[in-house]
Amino acid sequence: MKELIRTNDAVLLSFIEVLLNDARIPHQVADTHMSILDGSIGILPRRVLVSDEDYSAARRVASAADIELPDDDGD
Repeated sequence: MKELIRTNDAVLLSFIEVLLNDARIPHQVADTHMSILDGSIGILPRRVLVSDEDYSAARRVASAADIELPDDDGD
């Protein structure tokens, strides 16, 4: 699994999930329960993870929606 984006913006997270679902790209949102531990005030970011095989497609989908992603580290 590779990290597509890390954010504490709940709206952005939901938007990315909708985009990935529409593109039928399997994904996982990690650290959801950790953000609850901080009292749900949004201090701890959540990560959107996709498989290595779907990573490029997921980046294309996000970029097409004008979502700024961190630079690809090439892993």
